[in-house]
Amino acid sequence: MRIDLATCYRLAAKMNWDDGIYTHISAAIPNQPDVYLINQFGLRFDEVTPLNLVKVNILGIVLVGAGPANVSGFAIHGAVHAARKDAMCVFHLHNESSIAVSAQAKGLLPLSQHAMRFYQDLAYHPYQGLALSADEQNELIGNLGAKKALLLKNHGSLVCGTSVQQAFYLMHTLDKACSIQLKVRDPMNDAIYPDEHICNKTYQQLCLDGDAEGQIEWPAFERWLLNS
Repeated sequence: MRIDLATCYRLAAKMNWDDGIYTHISAAIPNQPDVYLINQFGLRFDEVTPLNLVKVNILGIVLVGAGPANVSGFAIHGAVHAARKDAMCVFHLHNESSIAVSAQAKGLLPLSQHAMRFYQDLAYHPYQGLALSADEQNELIGNLGAKKALLLKNHGSLVCGTSVQQAFYLMHTLDKACSIQLKVRDPMNDAIYPDEHICNKTYQQLCLDGDAEGQIEWPAFERWLLNS
């Protein structure tokens, strides 16, 4: 898990998804209830290694490793991990494309095959300031429901996967879907939309791999990281 999560951080850095020392990717540790791995606060994504990841509890308090951890930054992750036991990896970014689309009134539109992966699998959460209170945590969890992805309005993106590999794949797909949408000059009036039946059909087709989603792509991304 340490190797996979550190690899995910390094890949995110190569994708230019990092935001200085802010935003995080967390992973639940198998057979250790309510114990998670996250980056040491103060490190850039490209500085994360398997050994400098820290273990934290559900509140983001460091249990093992050289801290500190960003406790307020872990608030979103802790809430999702606690509510969704299937969320083995929680990915929260301030990636520019997702922030831009989250600020658009209609959100993510079915303008690409990438976007159709989230046709029935994307939620939204309204912006409420920097700190995530207990009340807002509950609201965020309610908005996320059973979906894999969420756009935090005016803020960023979140995905939760049953594995690090799936979470990375979903974030890569979501980021690309948002980037494509931003390239359309006027998405409301200057775009071709597949009909609802096709969007639903494509979504079902793209979800056929289930929890295996992202597994076949992962070794290729590992090679890209190692060879560049």
